[in-house]
Amino acid sequence: EVQLQASGGGLVQAGGSLRLSCATSGFTFDGYTIGWFRQAPGKEREGVAGITSDGDRYYGESVRGRFTISSDNAKKTVYLQMNSLKPEDTAVYYCAADERLTLATMSRQYYYWGQGTLVTVSS
Repeated sequence: EVQLQASGGGLVQAGGSLRLSCATSGFTFDGYTIGWFRQAPGKEREGVAGITSDGDRYYGESVRGRFTISSDNAKKTVYLQMNSLKPEDTAVYYCAADERLTLATMSRQYYYWGQGTLVTVSS
């Protein structure tokens, strides 16, 4: 059974940093793309970042230059390092996985989803 467990959310002041983790199980890392998405109240789910098993990455325009996605294949965990956080980064962050070799930027392209972790950035 494929499982994804997101963690690391919390309350942080603007300008601060957080690192989210997405621990995975039930599938081999090779051949899967992992993505991070977020959803703020009243807004649509937004793609934040993604990484393929070959290490190709993408970033959403609003986080490019501030967020970094990485993976530890031995631990089967994907991380999202978030720096220079802004109040507009406040959202529930989700990690998702799909069996594909190419990057996927849209939520409908992902089949497996974990529960979210709340990130709140105070001004």
